[in-house]
Amino acid sequence: MLSRRDFIKGGVALVSIGTTAQSLLKGAVAFAAQHEGATNPAAAGRILILVQLAGGNDGLNTVVPAGSGAYRSARKTLAIPEEAVLPLAEGYGLHPNLAGLKRAWDEGKLAVVRGVGYPNQDYSHFKSMAIWQAGDPELKLDHGWLGRTLEKLESEQHDPFLGFNIGSSTPAELETPAVSIPSVQDPADYGFKVRGKPADASEPRTRTLLKLYEQYPAQSPYGVLLETTVEAAVASSAALAEAARRYRPAVAYPETSFGAGLSLLAEAIVGGLGVRVGHITLGGFDTHANQAADHGELMQVLDEGLTAFQADLEAHGRADDVLVLTWSEFGRRVAENANGGTDHGASSVMFALGSRVRGGLFGDPPSLERLVDNGNLGYTTDFRRVYATVIEGWLGVPHEELLGARWEQLGFVAG
Repeated sequence: MLSRRDFIKGGVALVSIGTTAQSLLKGAVAFAAQHEGATNPAAAGRILILVQLAGGNDGLNTVVPAGSGAYRSARKTLAIPEEAVLPLAEGYGLHPNLAGLKRAWDEGKLAVVRGVGYPNQDYSHFKSMAIWQAGDPELKLDHGWLGRTLEKLESEQHDPFLGFNIGSSTPAELETPAVSIPSVQDPADYGFKVRGKPADASEPRTRTLLKLYEQYPAQSPYGVLLETTVEAAVASSAALAEAARRYRPAVAYPETSFGAGLSLLAEAIVGGLGVRVGHITLGGFDTHANQAADHGELMQVLDEGLTAFQADLEAHGRADDVLVLTWSEFGRRVAENANGGTDHGASSVMFALGSRVRGGLFGDPPSLERLVDNGNLGYTTDFRRVYATVIEGWLGVPHEELLGARWEQLGFVAG
């Protein structure tokens, strides 16, 4: 960890562009706080990348019940033609634009979890996202489910990029007062600046700020807060700049913001920045109209990005360390609407991708003949079972305290 004297010698200013002030200040106590956690040593170094499919992804057209008459009857125009579906097993297949994920399935690197949801869905984006992000349908647990997980991991590992978000602000699932979460959209804008320009130790304003910082007693009120905040921010800025200098992607990423974000995550992983949890969002899944074209394009963006990411990690020898998990706040209604789309639904599907995934179908398929709540798929797999699997089965942290109860794991990751 950098000392205050190291900070002065480095000549950097006190403001980090790209990390929200709130998360930075909240995370300042991370380097002083002590948390008890009996993590599994065998899971050391494992990384979870969480991909949010924001808006409510249509699980039925993502993992298609290809031979179902009920599916085709409810979706006269939106049903994927049976001959176009990429076959998996048990009569299910992938959207035709998920060819890269189909190859991962064939290689045993893709798990599909069906019927994922929670009790008493109210079909609100905001409420459902809050529930998924908290890991608690009652919204009684503090902070985000990954924030609570990072608190346990932080007790053994103090890297500034322990948690890393691609975006402009910390997502709710990563929120915790104990760990600072860098949020970065453009690495070129992530650094320390004075009056909008890179900090210069010879500039009078910078020298004054640094002198004030050096003279503030660490034992004074908020002294540790200030020192640890700046040290975490300085370390993350310098580490990301060094990783960017050294990293060369082994594959061509798609020219999308999603592809660019995944490339940045790969840069942090390959650069050894100590990432244990990364987060990225792909939006646009609220397909009330024009779903065939819009959802098809999103499937292609998702597939091309994740396929490049996996290939890049494999080429750099890091694929065994990384698990990718997708989630969306809910699925879509079974029947199509009059606008060529689908309305808010209930249960959906999740993907788990990685070299150490136990590939296959997990969770019971929800019935298309016995719909619930005016035309929705009932959920068959509580989302907390998925969380328990990645928290304990992958990251090696006991999950019961973090999720408020013990949940049966699904077994789609190697122990």
